[in-house]
Order: sequence, then structure tokens, then C-alpha cells
Amino acid sequence: MSIAETTSGAPSWRLLLDYVRPHRWALLAGALLSLVTGGTALLLPLVARGLIDDLSHHRAITGKLLLMSALVVSNTVLAGLGSYVLRRTAESVVLGARRALSSYLLRLRISAVDRTEPGDLMARITSDTTLLREVTTDSLVGFGTGGLTLVATVVMMGLVDPVLLGVTMAVILGAGAVLGMIVPRINRAARQAQDAVGAMGASLERTLGALRTVKASGAEHHEERTLHAAAEESWRQSVRAAKWTAAAGNTAGLAMQIAFITVLAVGGARVATGAIGIGTLVAFLLYVFYLMSPIQQVVGAVTQYQTGAAALARIQEALRLPAEPPSPPAELPVPGAEPAALSFTDVRFRYAEDLPYVHHGVTFDVPARGMTAFVGPSGAGKTTVFSLIERFYDPESGVITLDGRGLADWELPPLRSAIGYVEQDAPVLSGSLRDNLLLGNPEADEDAVTRVLRTTRLDGLVARLPKGVETLVGHRGTRLSGGERQRVAIARALLRRPRLLLLDEATSQLDAVNEAALRDTVADVARTTTVLVVAHRLSTVTMADRIVVMDGGRVRAVGTHQELVAADPLYAELAATQFLATAG
Repeated sequence: MSIAETTSGAPSWRLLLDYVRPHRWALLAGALLSLVTGGTALLLPLVARGLIDDLSHHRAITGKLLLMSALVVSNTVLAGLGSYVLRRTAESVVLGARRALSSYLLRLRISAVDRTEPGDLMARITSDTTLLREVTTDSLVGFGTGGLTLVATVVMMGLVDPVLLGVTMAVILGAGAVLGMIVPRINRAARQAQDAVGAMGASLERTLGALRTVKASGAEHHEERTLHAAAEESWRQSVRAAKWTAAAGNTAGLAMQIAFITVLAVGGARVATGAIGIGTLVAFLLYVFYLMSPIQQVVGAVTQYQTGAAALARIQEALRLPAEPPSPPAELPVPGAEPAALSFTDVRFRYAEDLPYVHHGVTFDVPARGMTAFVGPSGAGKTTVFSLIERFYDPESGVITLDGRGLADWELPPLRSAIGYVEQDAPVLSGSLRDNLLLGNPEADEDAVTRVLRTTRLDGLVARLPKGVETLVGHRGTRLSGGERQRVAIARALLRRPRLLLLDEATSQLDAVNEAALRDTVADVARTTTVLVVAHRLSTVTMADRIVVMDGGRVRAVGTHQELVAADPLYAELAATQFLATAG
């Protein structure tokens, strides 16, 4: 069972333990090494007391000096080994968190992505998960080992002199009361600081994602102010968190200094009265000195956990976003597979409850094999038809069937493996041309790639590129023209051997020669599979076997070009002007 499934609504510490659980033995080994390191350090004051007693009685001190040297060397070695084990384990925890979160984000429902800033999600998987490193070592292990070392030190101090222990504990308890007021402020400040980092990431992604538009609009200075404002807000919140963290650390440090001075004064008086010896006072002062480290560990663990808890809360928020169920990938259709039949019956849909309906009872049938074109004014709901077929969204009412089976009854991988989809903006991913072509079918052989390159008239482009299909296409395909990106998207869809091919304005950016060639290709594909096209060019629409005319979220007419020119005024008007809306 995944972390997302087991921790929804769980407190932050539960989520942390779920990430740590696979590495618990390595973490335990590191913690034990840290405890042994602390144990060897606790022996040093006792050896020092014996050494002072030997000096005062003129006894040989060689053995105790060698023992102290051995303790110091072993302490150093164990500390270094323990630190490495803990840090390695912490990095493994971060890796596990990033894997879990990235896998979950890839399964997010499109409706969830629509409501979320991509830059903020990126911050959660990069910045927020990084904080788990410190939480694992400084907070989880630090609190455990520091707490045990603190208890052990206090016990040893009680054995040396209970009176001085009482003095020390009074100072520590007073500092604890102050820390109790500071810690909640650290949590709030840390959460606001992480939210500000996410907001800055979202602002940066927004600007860089449309940098050409920003430059063309002369909006660099405006966007610069926006980015700077986001960075300054992040700075303000981080400084606020740092202020309270520093206050907590200094409170602990001040408490230990006061304890040291108080013990020195009270202990000096007890030595003067003969209640304790000078060796006992020196040993106790050494314990006070060693007490600083575990107290700083515990305080650091508590403060660090507040920062980590804020990051964990943001990770939990991402893991609560609606997502598609996890499932293994499905096999692509075999060559020659039967084409798909599609049906919409009284489908109503809107993108959100506060938005108007896009579909008002849409009904149509698409038989297996052949081409069906969707036409209509902008906002008629044409592109939404394709989004519903891919189950990016689910309709509020009505029934959509594929091969006579309701889409809701299909598992998503088998459904989408049967479909090839060329989106309106024909997105191309950063990477090589080959990476983009094989995105939907990584197992495609060279013959299939060569064939589809020829079919989509990309072979000439590949011949001109310096590294052929291995040439990098740039971020979002910026090194390709709009028409080339569309042809890459069509080639990518054809490589999947789809039973149902969806083309959303797939030739809108092509020149006349390439459009004619691809139109013939689509016509050939339509002889063996089912093709749905959203088109505004009359040349594409007239070759369709059937045309679905949409207007205002409804189907107003279905027929051939000749039938609709005579029977439907809207289609006749669109055909007369040779313009069919590009948006749906």
C-alpha cells in the first residue's frame, strides 16, 4: 500500500515514520553509534576525576592518560561513522519521499492540476522533501539519541552530587518553560516560509512558461517586480522563522551558561565547607559541559521538527489531491486490431461546480472505422468531447460508451492505450526528437519510426537536423516550428497503433502542401481505424464520412457536408466563409 493511501489525514509524525520505516534498521544502527559515542564521552569525566585524585595523591597517571586518549580516539571514529550512516539514511528518506510524491503527482486528475500551480507542486517535490533530510537526522534521531544521552548524563550527575543536580535542573526547567512558548511560533513561521517558497516557484514557472509573451508584451519590468515581491515575501517569512529558531537555540545556550556559573558558585561553596572534593566539582562541571550537547540536540530536534512538520504538511496536501488509481501499463493494440465504436448519450458536463455547463445533453454515435469531424463556433464544447473520451474528466450525467461499454467501467490504462490523441497545442517535451516520438510507444522498432516519419513528412526535417532523430528539440519544442511540432505529435499518436485517433486542430499550423499530404494520411488511417477530428478548415471537414455540428454545448446536426449545407444554417454559414472555429 502506498504512502499516499496510508497517511491521508494522518498527523505529520505518522507521515515521517512512514517515510522512515523502510530504512529503520540503518537508522537504528546510526542511532546506536551515536549513543555509543555519547557513552564514551560520559566516561571521560569519571576518568578525569580519577586522574585528578591520582595527581593529588602522587600516584602514576599513565594508565588513565592512555585510557582518556583511547576514549577520545574511539569517540571520534564512532562519531564520524554514525554521522555518515545517519546522513546516508536521511538521503535515502528524501529519495523515497521524492519517488512517492512524483509517482502520485503523475497520477493526479486533470481537474486537480487545473486548480493547482505547477510551480508550487515543483517546490513541494524539491524544497519540501529536502527538509526531510534534516528532520530525519536532527529531529527524529537527534531527539532520540540526545534525549537518552541527556537522561544518562543527568543520572551520572545525580550519582556525583544530587545537590548540584538540583541546581542544574532548576535552571533547565526554567529554560524549558520559555522554549514552550517559542516552539509554536517556529511552526507557524516555518509553514508560512514554505508556502512563500511555493508561491515564488509558481510565480517563476508562470513567467518562464510564457517568456516569449512577456518579452513581446514588454512586460519584463512588471514580471520582475512580481518575482521580486515573491522573493521578498519568502525572505521575510524565512527571516521570521530564523528569528524564532535562533531565540530557541540561544535560550538553551543561555540556560547552560547560567547553570555552569551557578554550579561553579554553589559547588565552590560546597568544596570550601568540605561537603565535596575538588575532583567531584571538576567531574560535575565536566558533566555540565557535556550536558550542553544533548540539550542542544533536543532543542534543535524540536525546532527542526517544526520546520519539517510544515514541509510534511505541504507534502500531505499534495498527497490529498484527487488522483487516478495506480495501475500497471496496458499493452498497445496489436497491428490490425478492430477499430473502436463510440457513443455519447445525453452527456452533461462542466469543469467545476462554480462554472457554467459546457455540455447540455450531448448525444451522438460514431461507428467503428471512418472519419467523424466536429465543427462549430468557439466554446461549442468540441475539445471537451475529446477530454471526456480520454477520461481526463468524468461527466456529471449521461453515458459515454466505447465498444458498447461505459467508459466508467474501463480501467484507465487499457482505455488510453486504445486511443491516440493529438492535442490542440501539440505539446512537445524537452529532450530529443526520438524521445518525443517514442513517448507513447517506447518499444517501437526502427522500421516503424522510419515509416511514421515518412508518413508525416518529417523525414526531410530529420535529414536536415545535425543529429537526426537524436537532436534535442528544446524546452517545449522551441527549436521546432509550430507545424513541425504538430507533425511530431501526429507521428507520436500513429506510433501507438490506436483503435481510436483523436485529432484536435491537428493541421492548423501546417502549410498547404504538408496539410494536403497529412489529410491524405488521415484518410488512409480512417479506412482501418476510427478517426475523430476537430477542424475549422473546410478542406478537412468535407472529406469526413460524417460531421457533427455543435453549438452552445449541444449537438444541433449530424450529416455529410452536402446534407448539412442544405439543412443546417449554421453549418452553411461556416462553410460559406470557409471558417470553422479553432477553439472548443
